[in-house]
Amino acid sequence: MPVTVKTFATSGEAAAALSSERDARYLGGGTLVMRALNEGDVSVSTIVRATDRTLTHLDIAGPRITIGAGVTFARVLAEHELAFLHPVAGSIGGPAVRNMGTIGGNLFAPNPFGDFTVALLALDATVAVQSGYGARDVPIEEFLAGRGRLQGALVLSVSLRRPSYAEAFRYRKIARIRPKGGSVVTLAVHLPISGGRTVGARIALGAMAATPVRAKAAERAIEGSAVDAASVAAAVAAVTEGTSPVDDSLASAWYRREVVGVHLRRLLSGQQ
Repeated sequence: MPVTVKTFATSGEAAAALSSERDARYLGGGTLVMRALNEGDVSVSTIVRATDRTLTHLDIAGPRITIGAGVTFARVLAEHELAFLHPVAGSIGGPAVRNMGTIGGNLFAPNPFGDFTVALLALDATVAVQSGYGARDVPIEEFLAGRGRLQGALVLSVSLRRPSYAEAFRYRKIARIRPKGGSVVTLAVHLPISGGRTVGARIALGAMAATPVRAKAAERAIEGSAVDAASVAAAVAAVTEGTSPVDDSLASAWYRREVVGVHLRRLLSGQQ
């Protein structure tokens, strides 16, 4: 089946094309779309591209960070101001994937991928999207819940608040092949501390549901408490509540449920 490639100068034009053509897909880094095409996905008849430089823009000087959807993982790794995200970007694929894969594309990555999205969920990011109805900002949790209905929308950027101190954000990926393997489980934790107690704790999990998901019961267990043995144990005991991992070639659902608490304990306790 022939595939038409359309290139536009602006993100608005690209978004309009995506909205008007049911079988169109946006091509950023190509690590998802080209794989689908190479595997014979006949649902894609049009590839849409945009040369708009705003899609690769970075605004990282202040407390609020904006990362263009077309920014690659390699570029994140090259930015000193984004050092807190280096473990995340570095855990994704090998050099070829990191040089091509983009932040926007990762938002649509299926399990066992999408590790950067897990981190964005823990950091309470906002996703800027543009469709035929215009541009709007969507909280990442809402974005993920409706991801399947956003086929005709173009992601413009993500924005998030920089963690107030280095240890506030913690990340861990468990994979059988490092660094490029798919995730058995991915964990990202944001633990702001005020007056010795957590305020606004967020714990995000990858490969524990159809999309990255917050471990809200675990968050409630540690919220307002000191990060001590008792609160950590309570969070670990609650971490699988509301999750629905699947069996795949990397791990069984049973195994994922067994190990996620082990790694959450290590992450909350500051263990490597």
